[in-house]
Amino acid sequence: MITLREFQSGDEPALRAVFESAIHGTARRDYSQLQVDTWAPRDHDPTAWALRVQGLAPFVALKAGVIAGYADLQPTGCIDHFYVAATAGGQGVGGALMRRIVARAEELGLAELTSHVSLTAQPFFTHFGFEVVEHRVVDVRGVEMRNAAMRKRLR
Repeated sequence: MITLREFQSGDEPALRAVFESAIHGTARRDYSQLQVDTWAPRDHDPTAWALRVQGLAPFVALKAGVIAGYADLQPTGCIDHFYVAATAGGQGVGGALMRRIVARAEELGLAELTSHVSLTAQPFFTHFGFEVVEHRVVDVRGVEMRNAAMRKRLR
């Protein structure tokens, strides 16, 4: 069973574990080792990470009581983080998070959702009605990575 809740103080280390798992375990099939190491370095500043996720105020997905994913929705309609642990992929965690994001966006009266989406996540976002606006190459700490700007119109 998957349950969703708001972010709580103290979630930061578990969300970091999900973030690293999603990138090193799942996105690894579409990105090089250098790219995943740059995107999600194992050696990171826990304080900076905590401040980052606190600012995102994400929804948190639990599967069998364990944090298995998280995603945020910013007031602009931007989804900044959307990550599911590699061990929870294909089990409905991402779908539950996306449905909650769309519901919240509709509650807020947003016209569209936007996100910069990894190669790995593009089919998932497309399944939920997002379209590619632009294929991009971005610089992450000196390493080039491909992703796509995607959007979903809500009205």
